[in-house]
Formats: sequence, C-alpha cells, structure tokens
Amino acid sequence: MKNRYKPEMYLGDQKISQHLLMVSPHHNEAPYELKQGPRARNTRIDKYFQENGFEKCPYEHALYMKKETDGSQLYVCLYVDDLIFTGNNPTMFETFKKTMFQEFEMTDIGLMAHFLGIEVTKSEEGIFISQSKYAMEILKKYGMETSNPVTTPVYSGLELKKSDTRNVDPIYFKSLGSLRYLTYTRPDILYGIELVSRYMETPDQSHLFAAKRILRYIKGTHSDGLFYQSGGDLNLSGYSDSDWGRDLDERKSTTGFVFFIGDTAFTWTSKKQAIVTLSSCEAEYIAANSSVCHAIWLRNVLKHFGFLQELPTEIYVRQSLCSCACKEPDSSRKKQAHRYPLSLHQRACKSKGSGVSFLQDI
Repeated sequence: MKNRYKPEMYLGDQKISQHLLMVSPHHNEAPYELKQGPRARNTRIDKYFQENGFEKCPYEHALYMKKETDGSQLYVCLYVDDLIFTGNNPTMFETFKKTMFQEFEMTDIGLMAHFLGIEVTKSEEGIFISQSKYAMEILKKYGMETSNPVTTPVYSGLELKKSDTRNVDPIYFKSLGSLRYLTYTRPDILYGIELVSRYMETPDQSHLFAAKRILRYIKGTHSDGLFYQSGGDLNLSGYSDSDWGRDLDERKSTTGFVFFIGDTAFTWTSKKQAIVTLSSCEAEYIAANSSVCHAIWLRNVLKHFGFLQELPTEIYVRQSLCSCACKEPDSSRKKQAHRYPLSLHQRACKSKGSGVSFLQDI
C-alpha cells in the first residue's frame, strides 16, 4: 500500500497544540482530476488511522481520537485528504509525526495560519478565525470594494418573491453562491444569504439589490470573525427562532438556531421549513424541535471526546406558548402545535439532556 500511494503532507509547528497536514498526490498517483481520486486518498488515510489505534467517532465520521493509558489524547479531523490534529501531550505529537513520516512522504511547513480559506490567528488568550481575505476577494470580484457599508445585512421587513421578469443574468446571480462559504465564520450573514439563494433560477432586480446589501454589509465587517477563548466555559447552550410564513411563494417559515460553547458561537443554521405552519407558535415549535435534534447530536459528539455535559442543554425560544408546549406535552395550550409528536422533547427532557426556556423579546 505504501508504494501504491505516496502523498506529500505538510505538518504544523510541534510547539503548538493545533497542527495541519495537507495531502497532495504525486502526478502519477490518484490525481485530483479523477473523480475517485479524493475518495481513494480519504479511504487510504481512514484505513491507516483505524489500523493504528485511532477510534473513529460514530457521530461524526471525519473525527478520530487516540487515547493512551496515561491520559494523553490526540484528536484528528480529516477533510477529504487534509487533516488538523491537536491534543494534550507534545510527546504524542512527535510520535504521531514520526509514524506518519514512516508511512508517507511529508514536508513540514510550520504553524497553521490558513485552512481551506479560513485564517487562523493564535494567541495566549485563544484562537481567532476569520475569512477577511476571502471576503475582500468577493467584494473585488463583484466590483463592491468601494461601496458604502451598511450596518445590517438585511433591512427590516424585507419581502422577496419569485418573478417572471428575469432582468438579471442567472449565471451572474448564481455566482453569488460563493457568499455561502463565507458563512463558515460569519453566522450574522447566514439568514440573508439563505434568503436570496432561494431565487437563483429566476432572479430580478429586487433579489440583486438584496444580495448587494449583503455585500455592502461585508464591506464594513470584512475583518469580523470568531474568537474562541482558551480555558473558558464548556457548557453548551442554544437559541432558536423562526419567521412565520415570510416565504411569500409557499408561505413556509424559516428555522434558525445557533449553539454556543461558553460565549462563542460554534454551530448555526438557517433553513426553510419543510411544511406550512398554521401559527407562529407552530413555526417556533418546529424550529425548537430541530434545535433539540442538533443538541442531542452535539452532546453525543462532546461526550465521545470526553467533554461530558453535566447539566441539561438549555435552548431558548422566543414564544412562551412554544416553551410551554415543549415542557408540558399534556397541556391544552399546545393545541396549535399538536400536529407533531412531542416524543423527542419528552425523551430529551426526561433524560435531562435538554430543556426549552422562554426568551423575553428585547
């Protein structure tokens, strides 16, 4: 196997706790141009890890963990054929690097500063991640680098709908999909981008103006990102919300939620709901249900890697009626939401895995 596959890899500085390995094959071995090339390299690395004492996470198959009897731990994240690894024992880093050198051909390129377009800045206080360079490249691509910035990505009360006018080039508008990659470190623009992405096939001027407003917002906030403080609180909490029936074409609502570990957001989503809800309470309830599903998955992942959540995960919703329906499944106040089974909320609450609380509007 070693002779059949000899990738080049790049490792981060051994003096830090985060390292990067980037795999690039030789010209005569599983090139990127072949559709099966990335899959073949991923399979090769996955097999090697599992044969050498790494445990694959059953909840997230891109994560691997290796434990030693003395409490030392090594975590590896595999994305196709690029890897990030971290842990709590520098000696374990050296052993890992040595075995990898024996198995593959590698070149050490130092401290990780970029990974898949994400800029990483490490300090004694923590780690800051952003996509400032990528944001400026997007602005330059669409000629918006000299535009006037705005303070919000979507103005209040924005209503968009499908149009048959088609006075905007669909190819040009579809290229705005590059904004979605920016949401990896920018949860503040996710709702706006998800909203304009619904009209990729038949865009008109109203959709283009909405997209340009997002670009103007990015112009004033291109250096924003997320800061993860070292040694902070590891308690998991979430916030759930919805906009009832704001899709003017299908009258569907949008689910949105974000989860925090400590004071920093680390996972979020904005997605149109699959069904038409009959009330704002029902829309909030469906959003809360999606949040509970995600919370259960997150708790399982954290538990697998040794970060057990001792307390229930609190999920905050905006409607007191929705909170009551989640907490009291037999209450008559849940009539508007009774179309959907409460078994998930019941199981989560009974096992003290999560709880739903009312968040007063500001």
